[in-house]
Amino acid sequence: MKKYNEILRDLREDLDLTQTNIASLLTTTQQHYSRYETGEYELPIRHLITLSDFYMVSVDYILGRTKYKDTLDSLNRQLTKDITVGELISDIFRLNEHSRLSVIEYVQLQKLKNSQIK
Repeated sequence: MKKYNEILRDLREDLDLTQTNIASLLTTTQQHYSRYETGEYELPIRHLITLSDFYMVSVDYILGRTKYKDTLDSLNRQLTKDITVGELISDIFRLNEHSRLSVIEYVQLQKLKNSQIK
């Protein structure tokens, strides 16, 4: 996994923003923000939260604890009119290991079928 300072740089560059842009958001100087990206300074929690909200990614993503950018808000996204992403994930975790593997195999089969249709 990448270190958080590398992730900060990647997120900023993905949006074609400068260090000055992000420093302004955090009400600090470009030089000070640069030290977060180089790892010379540790990122304060208040800045971590601000950047997580700004980039619309989870704090865990910025910290390099997960490779998934989605925030917890995405768990509330409706898959159908009756079930959210979070509810489906919760249901899958309640299954025994054999049943979870069956769900994964089924999803992989559906992905394969969809790719053949396109």
